[in-house]
Amino acid sequence: MPTPAAQRRHVSSALPLAGLAVCLVIYASLYPFTDWRWPAGASLTELMWLPLPPQRYRFDIWANYLGYAPVAGLVYAAGVRGGGRPWRCWIAAAVGCALLSYAMELTQQFLPPRFPSRLDWALNAAGATTGATLSALALRLGWTDHWQAARDRWFIRRSAGALALLLAWPLGLLFPTPMPFGLGPSWSRLQDGLMDLLVDVRGAEDLLTWLENSPPPAGQLSALPEAIGIALGLLAPCLLAFVVTRPGWRRAAVSVAIAVVGLATTTLSAALNFGPTHALAWLTPLVAPACLLALGLAALLLRSAGRMAAALGLAVTSAGLMLVAQAPSDPYFALSLQAWEQGRFIHFHGLAQWVGWLWPLAALLWLAAHLASSRSEPPP
Repeated sequence: MPTPAAQRRHVSSALPLAGLAVCLVIYASLYPFTDWRWPAGASLTELMWLPLPPQRYRFDIWANYLGYAPVAGLVYAAGVRGGGRPWRCWIAAAVGCALLSYAMELTQQFLPPRFPSRLDWALNAAGATTGATLSALALRLGWTDHWQAARDRWFIRRSAGALALLLAWPLGLLFPTPMPFGLGPSWSRLQDGLMDLLVDVRGAEDLLTWLENSPPPAGQLSALPEAIGIALGLLAPCLLAFVVTRPGWRRAAVSVAIAVVGLATTTLSAALNFGPTHALAWLTPLVAPACLLALGLAALLLRSAGRMAAALGLAVTSAGLMLVAQAPSDPYFALSLQAWEQGRFIHFHGLAQWVGWLWPLAALLWLAAHLASSRSEPPP
């Protein structure tokens, strides 16, 4: 019979979330990964000392301070839930994140578009210390035990991967999508990316020619395919949640929560790009019926078995990917991309973009692995 500590190590979602947070920080810190060069006239000692910032805005200060707080908190939680001593986990989280920040600031000096500084590193380290301390306080007060008890009531044991994907879903929605909830790469963006990768690859001339001659989707999607794409985009995370959520009213609550988070995040994205007065510009006449359709289909599956939800999730996510790939860029989408790529979100742009592109693929992999496993916990 496994010990309580072993059980917590098995079911904790802190470890995959901590790994995801570290990867996102590295990506956001080193984006756009191009034009690497040694700073002119700088010695290795000067690089290691880090420069002072020419100027910093309030947004940058708070972003640097808050950016590492959740990372350190998750690292601490993952260590403690994995059986580590709390004080060692606190040191590992605070010092480890500070060292990670220093490595990122040091590396950024080889990227001309970035502006590393000692101030950024100090703010990152302070945020990491705050995050690790708050996580330790939460554990001390028993909040994590309450969370674990609630999670055991709501979700099956092997739910860490799905919960991590569900938490990442709103981040992908922050990057402008071809249609509401339409995560995944559109064909035009995918075509441009593949051509950039293959332009200097020997032996890829035929594939490059085929890509150049492949016409992009012409015109707008008709109303029916667009409505179906919106509904599938909202239904996909609901089905992913159903795989690990216990049947019944809990699934209904999770579906409503996913819909609310999706609507709020998409509204936030529009507000950040165009201002609060245009926060609801993305709400077309098709959105409400499509959302009701998705929630209605989800309601019919409240009592379905987890494996059936996984199989349906594979089909729904795959169909949604195909519709997104066929969706052309509309004026709203083009203006959104311009705002992200030329505004203050340039460094966040790449991270949210890749989460939005890769989320459906990661969900497909997790669902396929769940179906292939014979150890899925049956519903009570």
